Amino acid sequence: MELTTVWFVLIAVLWTGYFVLEGFDFGVGILLPLLGRDEADRRTVLATIGPVWDGNEVWLLVAGGATFAAFPEWYATLFSGFYLPLFLILVALILRGVAIEYRNKSESSRGWDRTLFIGSLLPAFLWGVAFANIVRGVPLDADHEYTGTLLTLLNPYALLGGLATLSLFVLHGALFLTLRTDGDLRARSAVMAKRLAVVTLVVGGAFLAATQLSGGRPATWASAALAAAGIAGALLATLRGRDGWAFTANAVAVVAITVTLFGNLWPDVMPALDPANSLNVDNAASSPYTLTVMTWVAVVFTPLVLAYQGWTYWVFRRRLTRTDHGGAHVV
Repeated sequence: MELTTVWFVLIAVLWTGYFVLEGFDFGVGILLPLLGRDEADRRTVLATIGPVWDGNEVWLLVAGGATFAAFPEWYATLFSGFYLPLFLILVALILRGVAIEYRNKSESSRGWDRTLFIGSLLPAFLWGVAFANIVRGVPLDADHEYTGTLLTLLNPYALLGGLATLSLFVLHGALFLTLRTDGDLRARSAVMAKRLAVVTLVVGGAFLAATQLSGGRPATWASAALAAAGIAGALLATLRGRDGWAFTANAVAVVAITVTLFGNLWPDVMPALDPANSLNVDNAASSPYTLTVMTWVAVVFTPLVLAYQGWTYWVFRRRLTRTDHGGAHVV
């Protein structure tokens, strides 16, 4: 397998890990004001992601860095053409991190909770808009420069993609809270998850159908079907009180949707409306020497990072109750 293909797959894996892990962080942030009836509830909700949220964001940093190093032309075109949406995502992520760290240091947490809500909702929606546009194709000239406007990116298909990722991540957060909390908070999270699963199945199914019918590859029909089955499985498992299976099924759905998008993208990395101007794994890639060095670095350090993050989740695996964090600092 050529190194360009290896790094396309590795970048897809990094985005998959980011969406699976940061996806429930986004969902928890959005659900905080909806499920937290009082301060004790809200502290408990926030405590579920307190030890892991910053580690989950590392996947985004690595995905961006890997794209810059392995496919600099893709990175340049993407960040120049999608400048405003990506800037909004960056600002939202910064505000979200500040809100998590400082809400318990302030006399009033309401303002921080609203900031956390907005800082979680915007990326959850805009990542779907961005990736839908990437898969659909954007106007590029012969120099691979984006020639559209912001309104070009806000097309119906991209907006449907944003709604799909938003609903999927909120469901992911509800299932995570069902898995990590106990008592009345867990019960409310389970009810919310049941409702969200139906909405996500409809919206996500519509997005996947639109993706496949507008040029999806035959091989990705299987991953699209697996995504729908994962969401349906999460609903069924929640109805039966199988919290672990419900969260796992939805995680599979997140993985399957990401595989579907990247599978339809290959071998392009930034398709253009005029195929002659598209960026692919060959004309967007770094030199073979750069890719070789990067590969060895990834082989050495990736297992260490995965082992550390897995250990973190194992340490903080216990369910939380209101009494655990009703009056304590949680992050």
